[in-house]
Amino acid sequence: MNAGEMRERTLEFGLRIVRLCQYLKGHAVAEVMGRQLLRCGTSVGANYRAASLAKSKADFVAKIKICEEEADESIYWLELLMRSGEVDSARLIPLQQEAAELRNIMTASAKTARNNLK
Repeated sequence: MNAGEMRERTLEFGLRIVRLCQYLKGHAVAEVMGRQLLRCGTSVGANYRAASLAKSKADFVAKIKICEEEADESIYWLELLMRSGEVDSARLIPLQQEAAELRNIMTASAKTARNNLK
C-alpha cells in the first residue's frame, strides 16, 4: 500500500468514526465515550498526514508512533462501547478490525523506519 492509499484509508476510517459518533447522539453514556472515540479515531489520519511530512526519519518514527497509539485508543473505546451494550456489536466489530489493522501497519512502519535509522 502506498502513502496515498494509506492517506485515503485513514481518512475513510475517520469518516466511519464520525458516522458512528453521530449515531450515538442522544445516548448519554455512549455519547461521552463517543467524544473520546471521535478524538482518537479522527486523529489517526491527521497524524498520518503529519508523519508523511516529517522532516527526518526520527521525526517520522515519532509521528507514526502517535498514529499507532491513537489507533490503539480507538480499539479501547470501541471495545468499551461494545461491552457496555450501548451499541450493537455488529456495528462495532468492523471498525475494531480496521483500527487493529491500522495499528499493526503503523507498528510495522515505525519498526522499519527505526531499523533504517541504524
